[in-house]
This record gives sequence, structure tokens and C-alpha cells, in this order.
Amino acid sequence: MSRTIEYGNLMHDAMRGLIRKVLLDVAANGLPGNHHFFITFDTEHPDAELADWLSDRYPGEMTVVMQHWYDKLEVTDEGFSVTLNFGDAPEPMYIPYDAIRTFVDPSVEFGLKFEQQEPSGDDGGTLPQKKESELEVPEEAPKAAEIVSLDSFRK
Repeated sequence: MSRTIEYGNLMHDAMRGLIRKVLLDVAANGLPGNHHFFITFDTEHPDAELADWLSDRYPGEMTVVMQHWYDKLEVTDEGFSVTLNFGDAPEPMYIPYDAIRTFVDPSVEFGLKFEQQEPSGDDGGTLPQKKESELEVPEEAPKAAEIVSLDSFRK
């Protein structure tokens, strides 16, 4: 078996690192200007922690908003905890980075979307996600690199 470079996993690690750095800055300095976040995450992730009534109300996936009021934002290497307000009821939660499905800051039209893992077994007829290695290459992509001599640019 030959070793391969897992570009998809490396990209996801880099994107999660970006989220961590942003949240560290917000924890230290607050949200600047109009910045705010919509964070969608897997409520059934084994390391996610949230109130039972929230996981019952949002089975599988939930989107939280960090904007006007949030408290106790603590950022670690594996995830972050924050207390958010749900109808005047503050609720603490812990969201691991690998539970995050999307991270969006609409104030600057920035967003990250994480591809979901392929389901293990039959999940009721939904189409399986493609693995990074199965992504299709557009037809207009160059088939081979063109070598250009630097001498052609010299005067």
C-alpha cells in the first residue's frame, strides 16, 4: 500500500486552525465592528456538550449566532465553550472544532464549509458524499504543465 498526502484532512485542519485563531482574538478583544458568526455544528458529536432541551429541539444539527450577547468564551486546541442566550435563558455549551459544519461571518461575506464524513452503512437512501480522492476535475483544467523558458522574456 502506498502512502498518500491527505490534502482534504490537511485543509480541514488548517480551516479549524483559522476558526481557533479568530475565536482566540474575539475572546481576548471582543467582536470588532459588525463582525458576527453563524456556526452550524453536529449536536450529536460525542464531544459536543449542550443542554438536553437544545439537543432534543435540534437533533443532528444546530446553528448558533455569536453577535450581540455571548459570555464566557473559552478557546482550546480541541474546541470552544461559550454561553449563549436562548429566549432569556443563558445556556453554556461546548463545541469541538471537528463538530463544526459551517462557520460564517456574514458581515464580510466569509464562510467555511466542512465536508461531512462518508456514512458508515446504509443511511436510508441518501447519496454518499464523495471522498476528496473522488472529486471530479473540470474539463477546462490543464492536462499538463507548459514549460516556458525564461529566455523568451529577456530583452
